[in-house]
Amino acid sequence: MDTTSHAPQRDKREVRPGLLADKGSPAVRPPAAAHLSDEQVAELCKELDTIKSDILKKRGTEDAKYIRRVIRLQRYLEILGRGALILDGKNKAVWVAATAALASAKIIENMEIGHNVLHGQWDWMRDPDIHSTTWQWDFATPARSWQHTHNDLHHRWTNVLGKDKDVGFNLLRMDPAQEWTPVNLLNPVFNMVLAPFFEWGIAIYDLEIDLYLDGTKPKEVFMDDLKAFAKSGGSQIMKDFVVTPGLALATGAHKEAFLGTAAANLIRNLWAHSVIFCGHFPDGTETFTDEMVEGEARGDWYIRQMLGSSNISGSKFLHFMTGNLSHQVEHHLFPDLPSSRYGEIAPKVQEICERYGLPYNTGPLYKQVGSAWGKVFRLALP
Repeated sequence: MDTTSHAPQRDKREVRPGLLADKGSPAVRPPAAAHLSDEQVAELCKELDTIKSDILKKRGTEDAKYIRRVIRLQRYLEILGRGALILDGKNKAVWVAATAALASAKIIENMEIGHNVLHGQWDWMRDPDIHSTTWQWDFATPARSWQHTHNDLHHRWTNVLGKDKDVGFNLLRMDPAQEWTPVNLLNPVFNMVLAPFFEWGIAIYDLEIDLYLDGTKPKEVFMDDLKAFAKSGGSQIMKDFVVTPGLALATGAHKEAFLGTAAANLIRNLWAHSVIFCGHFPDGTETFTDEMVEGEARGDWYIRQMLGSSNISGSKFLHFMTGNLSHQVEHHLFPDLPSSRYGEIAPKVQEICERYGLPYNTGPLYKQVGSAWGKVFRLALP
């Protein structure tokens, strides 16, 4: 049987570059790493490789139990939230609790489950229900499209201007090296609109409309992505704004159910936007030029991940609700390790940064959010 037409979308594009070389160096190292010799970078690489190897050796039953517990928790919260909105949404106390439960379910599904499953963090379990090739998440953008722009492009070319379009998401000016135009005066306005509709902004960004318009992205691939977006986004609208309120017609709580699902999506989007911006844009995170990555081996790639990422300090609950993306530095170093292990390796990574004279950008949530928004406002100006 011919199965060519059923190949995953990402097979039609240039994706997932091969493994980086063990030896070599870029033409120019970033300023924060300019003091390191090739030998020092090689030693740093070995130390980070060892950290990853140690986790891989320990990874096993307890990790599998963890992700299955999280999935059960997320499903219970979603059922509880939707059920309460449908059955008793007219009760204000119930509405608040139900909306909070549904918002929490959406956050956990997107961040600690969906994002990390789609990175392949749990593929080693060989469980088809928790696998990067089969997971469909509660998000407007299709999983395959997101994996292409996020896994294949952003994580390979982290903060490389011209290659990593997550720097500004084709909408915002987020680095002084980006050419200023008068439209950038609207930087804060664009970000204020993006935040509450973050999942839809990401879905549109993942379509790569700019590449289609300049002829880089084939029409066939673009139309496939557009159809997948219509299906994924449509299912979100149907589930949240048609089915849930529709079922609540029987109890007369359809208006409250509609508002509850809308509020849950708003909370999820605002939270996701804040966490993502804290991980990539606060003061101290660096961007890179082509000459800083040309010829780089794995050690310099590691350094670029550390220099181009920021952490959020806080409690275990905060780390959990961010999908452990509060450990953004560790996530960018090891995107395919179980997220629940990032807190364990963070002190080791920080110690390595200090020993090699590299910055380790971290701070409380309010500081990182304020710093990222400050950059949005500053870069609105020439």
